[in-house]
Amino acid sequence: MNETSHPDAALLQVDAPHRELLDQILDKWSLQVLDVLCGRPMRFNELRREIPVVGQKSLTATLRRLERNGMVERVVITTRPLAIEYRIAPIGDTLNELIDALLRWTTANMPEVERARARFDDEE
Repeated sequence: MNETSHPDAALLQVDAPHRELLDQILDKWSLQVLDVLCGRPMRFNELRREIPVVGQKSLTATLRRLERNGMVERVVITTRPLAIEYRIAPIGDTLNELIDALLRWTTANMPEVERARARFDDEE
């Protein structure tokens, strides 16, 4: 896309910092974690049960990355024993509608994508 193709082209930057952020919030597990946490705050093991295919190490790395980017907050609950809860941060909550739209889009368009993949694979 060139800069004259869109009236807001100057606002639609895709330089290194933007690509890095997009990579980190659209990676394999981040979308699912954000989607789940938009529903309600959860403890680590609750998240693991909610997303059973994610491993402990991957979930830990994802939560740390999302926390570093301000999307998720890690809250220490002063009970006995101490508990850690993860919740969506205000900036992460702004992604809620976008994540829902992306997930709806993938559900609606997956059959067409699968047909396109099959056509491509058959040609090779």
